[in-house]
Amino acid sequence: MALMGVVSLALADLVTTALRQISATSDRMDMAQDAQLSATYFARDVAAMGLRDYGTVGLDGSQPFKQSVQLAAPFAAGGVTCGPLPDAAVRLLSDHWDTSVTPAVRRTAVVAYYLKPVGPVSELHRATCVGPSVTPTSDVRVAANVKPGSLSVTCSTACTSAAVPRNVTVRLLLTKSAAGEQEVLLSGIRRQS
Repeated sequence: MALMGVVSLALADLVTTALRQISATSDRMDMAQDAQLSATYFARDVAAMGLRDYGTVGLDGSQPFKQSVQLAAPFAAGGVTCGPLPDAAVRLLSDHWDTSVTPAVRRTAVVAYYLKPVGPVSELHRATCVGPSVTPTSDVRVAANVKPGSLSVTCSTACTSAAVPRNVTVRLLLTKSAAGEQEVLLSGIRRQS
């Protein structure tokens, strides 16, 4: 009986250790999948950003840009509504040409990345709107388990100037109990000139 007790104790310890490792691996895989999904969306959104100022002509005859990045922005920032949504950590604006009518009509497209609190953590959501509609055409969760206060946005030049930055980066921490914290960098390069 004593021998069986020792063997059972050893086996229970092995099973407990294996279950913890499985849980940690599963948590790391979940965070990696969220990082990959959000990075894919964000890179595409930054590549497309750029809102032209068609009321002004540059010295060289080109159409200059308007501010195309908004930080800590309410859903109606700058007169461009997409919501109602919580304040966005970052909103990316671009021209959207509606070619279903003649002549084509320019509308403003908004992609808003915002945090939605869920218990002790937050979810990173991506909402899109195309004016004049104020209701998001999509609102999807792109990352779960975001550590509150960990999200920051940086740009290659001033984020909020009319000169649209070439690069935009979002840093955040994902956290899960069995795996700990994982830093995620979402980065994109604007393709418009």
